Amino acid sequence: MKMVLRTLFGMAPAVVIAVMAGGVFPVSASAQQYLDDSGRIQVVVIADPYSDSRTGPELLQGPEILLNGGLLDLLAGVGCEVVSSTTVRMPAGLEREYGEWNRASLTNRTMGRMIYEHDLDECFIIGLLSGSKSLVGMLAGLQHLGPDREPLKDSRGRDILGLPRQGESRPLKVGLVWIDSKGAFNTPDTTIEGDMGGMNVAVAAGLCNATLRLQAGLDPPLSTKHIVMAGVRDTNPYEELNIDNSFIERISVDEMQARSGAIGRQMRRLSNAVDVIYVHVDLSVLDPALMPGVSLMPGGLSSRELALCLQEMFAWSKTAAIGIAGFPDDAGETSLATAYRLIEAAMAGVRMRGADHEQD
Repeated sequence: MKMVLRTLFGMAPAVVIAVMAGGVFPVSASAQQYLDDSGRIQVVVIADPYSDSRTGPELLQGPEILLNGGLLDLLAGVGCEVVSSTTVRMPAGLEREYGEWNRASLTNRTMGRMIYEHDLDECFIIGLLSGSKSLVGMLAGLQHLGPDREPLKDSRGRDILGLPRQGESRPLKVGLVWIDSKGAFNTPDTTIEGDMGGMNVAVAAGLCNATLRLQAGLDPPLSTKHIVMAGVRDTNPYEELNIDNSFIERISVDEMQARSGAIGRQMRRLSNAVDVIYVHVDLSVLDPALMPGVSLMPGGLSSRELALCLQEMFAWSKTAAIGIAGFPDDAGETSLATAYRLIEAAMAGVRMRGADHEQD
């Protein structure tokens, strides 16, 4: 699928004209992470087509559609240099493994390795993800960014699970901004749906399915103090109880639409607490008209509203990766343009970074 793309912010390699809250702010990009000698943002793109479905196909087409529909041209047009563009594939030695959840965690580990072969602040990471299943793999990769943080290995070169490095090479603290219509904070004891997709944030927080989390390489789990849920509006009563009993903080759809200051407060709080921040965007957070078949709950965000929120989030220097999850296999060009608009907004935020912003 190919389409002609027009950039959202008219970004040039050295300067971005950012349109936020009705204002226009020219911002220098001179003191940023990720830049090469020519001022282009170094980007790594990873597509993960593997699902955790027990009833549907294991491989979904959405991530490949996002990858091949014009994304690389868009990134080049907004001043990015794509260092690598890779699709996750199960290594030959693991292809015989069975069990949907087991295979999902193994592909998460494969994706994590693709991320942590890079160093902190070396490249910006874009994940094109089948769904929330990929959350743990993205977090694991960010937790171990840099060769000195790779998991310890045994005499045969295999990763040792459950024994993270210590001292200066200890795993990074990762913060999560979870943007989704659903909370994904069920456990096997509380789930109504019974699928792994409704549990992935709880898995990342160490509340259930520890074997799958460790196998994926996320060790230790995330503290719930380091999780922010934004736009969540579809939870069951037991899941809501789990969230209420945790330290998770929330940003409502109304606060995101009004740009109330809640985003800035939460990004400042996370930036003071963690080493690196991951923003996970499930497209179900959008208004159903923008993403047919994905957005089912009324009351979602418009693409412009979410784009402005993402631009603000990625202006914070510890925000190192974005994941776009849940793009449907049968989506048309309108949905594709919507997803690309979100990625472009994230890159516009990266261009806005600077010490003055974070001291506001």
